[in-house]
Amino acid sequence: MTTPIVSIVGKSNSGKTTLLEKLIPELVKRGYRVATIKHNVHGFDIDHEGKDSWRHKKAGASTTVILSASRVALIEDLDHDHSLDEIRDKYIKSADIILAEGFKGNPFPKIEVFRSELKRDLLCNKEDNLLAVASDIKLDIGVPCFDINDAQRLVDLIENKFLK
Repeated sequence: MTTPIVSIVGKSNSGKTTLLEKLIPELVKRGYRVATIKHNVHGFDIDHEGKDSWRHKKAGASTTVILSASRVALIEDLDHDHSLDEIRDKYIKSADIILAEGFKGNPFPKIEVFRSELKRDLLCNKEDNLLAVASDIKLDIGVPCFDINDAQRLVDLIENKFLK
């Protein structure tokens, strides 16, 4: 069975990471193994100048693995920005569900985080595979709208749609 992916999307500073911080422990409490994928359009670096792994990459290694008894990190050169299903199929082997932050243009189901104080429109609609909205106000847009702080009901929805 293919691991399901649900994207948490929303405008900048809407609370995507905060919502994920609520959903993950609720899913874990229910016995699920959760993987997350965070997209960063600006790039990132976990490998710092002067460190051994940085020196390995600088010397020409296309892939470097950093390993301890409790963690592993992989630094790999890519030839394109991978899609969610490419990332899942290549790197995630032991999760029951994958929660992605961002990736608003993907075909997977989405939960959009909406804050009225930001005075912005929603990014997605039902045709964009919008599963639900987590908001600080009630919205009538053709998909369920949950209180932004109600992780239990959001996880109920995720669990019923993808994990049972």
